[in-house]
Amino acid sequence: MVKTPDIIPPISAETPEEAVEQAAKIYNAHVEFLRDQFQAFVDGKVEKKKRIRACYPYARIATKYARRADTRLSYGFAPRPGVYSTTLTRPDIFDHYYLQQFENLLQNHDVPIEIGVSDTPIPIHFALGEGFYLEGDLGDEQLQDLVDIFDVPDLDIMDDEIANATYVPMAGEDEPLALFTAPRVDLSLQRLKHYCGMPAHNFQNYVIFTNYQFYIDEFIKIGQEKAEKDGFGAFIQPDDPTRLPQMPAYHLTREGGAGVTMVNIGVGPSNAKTITDHIAVLRPHAWLMLGHCAGLRNSQNLGDYVLAHGYLREDHILDADLPPSIPIPALAEIQQALEQAVGEICGYEGYDVKKVMRTGTVATTDDRNWELRSSIGQNKRLSQSRAIAMDMESGTIAANGFRFRVPYGTLLCVSDKPLHGQLKLPGMANTFYRQRVDQHLQIGLRTMELLRDLDPKKLHSRKLRSFNEVAFQ
Repeated sequence: MVKTPDIIPPISAETPEEAVEQAAKIYNAHVEFLRDQFQAFVDGKVEKKKRIRACYPYARIATKYARRADTRLSYGFAPRPGVYSTTLTRPDIFDHYYLQQFENLLQNHDVPIEIGVSDTPIPIHFALGEGFYLEGDLGDEQLQDLVDIFDVPDLDIMDDEIANATYVPMAGEDEPLALFTAPRVDLSLQRLKHYCGMPAHNFQNYVIFTNYQFYIDEFIKIGQEKAEKDGFGAFIQPDDPTRLPQMPAYHLTREGGAGVTMVNIGVGPSNAKTITDHIAVLRPHAWLMLGHCAGLRNSQNLGDYVLAHGYLREDHILDADLPPSIPIPALAEIQQALEQAVGEICGYEGYDVKKVMRTGTVATTDDRNWELRSSIGQNKRLSQSRAIAMDMESGTIAANGFRFRVPYGTLLCVSDKPLHGQLKLPGMANTFYRQRVDQHLQIGLRTMELLRDLDPKKLHSRKLRSFNEVAFQ
């Protein structure tokens, strides 16, 4: 016996507003039902043999034509005739996003969007929200009974096959409309709260990653100065600076999510993958890596900048999802904005920008002590690749941006040159940090301003889309 919410019949929405309103109506009714039933369960008022289930809303279109109103766009249309659908979640976070995606579909295909109740259950953990620690409020016996009464997260439907272009629908099954299913999105929203100490609705559409606290300290100063000025809203940071989460996030907000989020991801490609796996579901307009690197050329000076236009991926963290043989292209809009920002902040124009910045391949490794490897084999590989810098995060962040269709870029600052006798030692590093962190961060923030001035439709490059692509951005 299964107890479910009252039936909400599907509708054929002819406006994006109608579609979003109906999706929110279904989601809110089903989540409220689960929360009420869970409270009854906690109070001992639920029969143990009774199954309780509520499901996500879905969006579906059936189109006879593969067309688009503007062939310059990289998303917003079905790649061929057929039936496409996806499950939806958290209209309180994604209402504006869904509104835009539905508007694109209606404009390109001129067919109604069906909104109804899917057969994908909402796990009770997700219905209770990011701030609820379910296990903390239940006794041992209740925890044992929980899985027999409520649906719990099912990893079999939370993978990234769609994003990885390996998903093959079964006969008669709808084609995917979005990169992520609702349960996959909900899982990431929970993980963002865990890793970053912030609910997902605080995240902005322009994200900067860094691997040093010095950058965060400077961002806090700038964020507090800019808060409530020049179009910005609040500056939001973790409540307790003495007990920071693993990858703390800081947000300089702006209306419509057009502000800047900065995350200290720590060191290493594993952290870089972890955080980008989850921020990707928020569908940001751009993310950048600002950090330090080892300069590989003797002609480089400490404090010089490196603008990555290619990546030698030796981090191996994404090999199973995106083989290292797959090229990660530079995105013109991001590259131009970064180069312009370097020139403006450093006071150079045109050819003179080369005095402080070099463009080239960045090698990303999973070995923090890569300098201790045999120089014979290592230097040959670096020389063949024409790499000009080595770090531990940039290739991973760019590769996951490519994989998840999020525009990406990298601007690093040379902090040492180990192949040429200039090692990163405490005194030298501290001097470097004082001299360069503020300028480097200013370049990153100016870049985000330039990207914000672009229409997002221009920023989401066709280079990021496959030949059989989902319609949602």
